[in-house]
Amino acid sequence: MLVTGSTGFIGGRVAAAARMLPGARLVLAGRSTGPDESDPAVRYVHADLADPAGLHGLCEGVDTVLHCAAQVGGAEHSARAVNEEGTRALLAEAERAGVRRFVQVSTASVYGRGIFRNAGPEHLPVAPLSPTSRTRAAAERLVLAAGGTVLRPHLVIGAGDRWVVPGLVRLHRRLAASVDGWQARMSVVDVDDLARAATAVAVAPRDTSGVWHPNHPEPVGCARIFDALVRLLGLPAGAGDIEAGEARRRLAGDPVLLHHLAMLTTDHWFDSSRLWRETGCPAGSRFEESLARHAPWYREHLGTGVRGRPGRT
Repeated sequence: MLVTGSTGFIGGRVAAAARMLPGARLVLAGRSTGPDESDPAVRYVHADLADPAGLHGLCEGVDTVLHCAAQVGGAEHSARAVNEEGTRALLAEAERAGVRRFVQVSTASVYGRGIFRNAGPEHLPVAPLSPTSRTRAAAERLVLAAGGTVLRPHLVIGAGDRWVVPGLVRLHRRLAASVDGWQARMSVVDVDDLARAATAVAVAPRDTSGVWHPNHPEPVGCARIFDALVRLLGLPAGAGDIEAGEARRRLAGDPVLLHHLAMLTTDHWFDSSRLWRETGCPAGSRFEESLARHAPWYREHLGTGVRGRPGRT
């Protein structure tokens, strides 16, 4: 089994989950060097999706690929080189080596702006807005055309998260209030549960090709999200409630937080029950349980001013 992006936030957890599979022999690929490894069933290799020629031979002896590598943020040309063209080259290598199953961990952001309520992938058009989402959607098309599997999580949280909870905390600090009661609901998944879902799909005895939503099946209200952030991360409580228009005024000039606000004031929750039901994999932690488990990491790193930024995994 090959795991790409194996030293990244999601890919590292997928690699850890894959290690737990009985009899698994792993090739863990990433741009950074993996740790010293004494396990003969695990091999680390350097691989960069931006260098397609360097992928030659990567899939030799591999029957399953878990593709977790991606570029998030940055210019469209570099995102396309990594996300689309890198995936194209990896698929070609997989086909040449006779890989049986190819699973891509993508993102629900390929759907663009909501409203999304209990929506299954078969009912949702792909309408990406950002360079990252457009190029990841292009990669998805390649994977699906090759008979592969695509996972589209929405908000992924856990130790190592540089985007979701840091963004929510920045928004809370800037607004110092709730917005229209924070009535919208979100799909969320713990990164460790996402990793279990990815490996379950990869080794399932039945055909798992197509698109899956690997979120926790119970959506969480944004009021609950912010209450948990205050309680578990020691943030100051908000002072009252404001309307969305006032919130946009307070965030003027910060397109990232305006994007977060637009998402959090409209429902973004997806029908995510099918994956857990059909694989028999337990859905795992609800939001508050997950945040409580990862709170020590968040408290340590949020104190250093961590915020979302372009990066590669």
